[in-house]
Amino acid sequence: MSLEIVKPGVNINFVGNRYYAFLISGLLLLASITSIIWHQGLNLGVDFRGGLNLQILLTDPNVEADEIRRILTEGGIEISSLQDFGQGEREYLINIPPADDNTGERELNLSQKVMGLLNGALGDKVELRREEMVGPKVGGDLRQKALYAIYYSILMIIIYISGRFEQKWGSSAMFMAILIGVIYLMSLFGLGVGTLIVIALIVTLITCYVMRFSYALGSILALIHDVVITVGIFSILNKEITLTFVAAILTIIGYSLNDSIIVFDRIRENLRRLKGKTDLATTINKSVNETLSRTILTSGTTMMAVISLYFLGGPVNQDFALALFIGMTVGTFSSVFIASPLLLLWEKKKIA
Repeated sequence: MSLEIVKPGVNINFVGNRYYAFLISGLLLLASITSIIWHQGLNLGVDFRGGLNLQILLTDPNVEADEIRRILTEGGIEISSLQDFGQGEREYLINIPPADDNTGERELNLSQKVMGLLNGALGDKVELRREEMVGPKVGGDLRQKALYAIYYSILMIIIYISGRFEQKWGSSAMFMAILIGVIYLMSLFGLGVGTLIVIALIVTLITCYVMRFSYALGSILALIHDVVITVGIFSILNKEITLTFVAAILTIIGYSLNDSIIVFDRIRENLRRLKGKTDLATTINKSVNETLSRTILTSGTTMMAVISLYFLGGPVNQDFALALFIGMTVGTFSSVFIASPLLLLWEKKKIA
């Protein structure tokens, strides 16, 4: 006996309300892109741009953040940011930019200098909790690898979806060859990794459209939707983008894809079973309603774990949990309101 959160036979008109969902998604995407442009890029953490992060605890409750900034500035130390990092304690995260020599050697002794300045001025009332140091060159390499990891995960998803749902493994292999060729030619012009990936995504969408990869096109647009909104909300909140955040993004991609596959499987089954009896819009709506209980159960139980991690996992895990919460919420929304209705729009376009 299966657990049903939604009563069998319920028929919520998801497809009929798709344009309202598209409007909500459009506004979220616009806000995300606007925030990234407004902030002139993302707030990259020490993992990606290099530099030094020091997490300190003040034992004197009367010392303010401005006092810490003044002490370090007068001591000749440039600070990128100083963030309140504690929960009920006077704990701060000091971010110091990398040196211009691109070697990272300056950061080796910088931690001792910072602690010396603070303890000298405040009377040994500062405790070093955590230290992270990454050289600029290493940070650049990590940034490139993170971008490639996200892109190649999406690429493999396209190939899997097109092969599984549309039985076009040969076309999928051809698609991969085309994409690799385009990226190789573009790389000869010395373009940056970010630019190459944007070009690759555009080529991917065009190729999916030309080769009629209906399910793959819906999946890739939903995944791009989820990633952009998650990154955009982090930009709006001015949160740091770190390797932990990239791990969260990859988790979100897998989670969102799983939701989409469940719905797509049911759509494919109903298309075979109800062939000629109902139109495509009715079939898609029926399929989404039939999988709604599973979607709610999966999302609900996962969210319970994520919320527990946010409140009980400590400050270090909060950004990871927050990214998962945002991404899984948006991913569940996109699986129901974006990926499936896109199949309907695609079929209408083919008929037209």
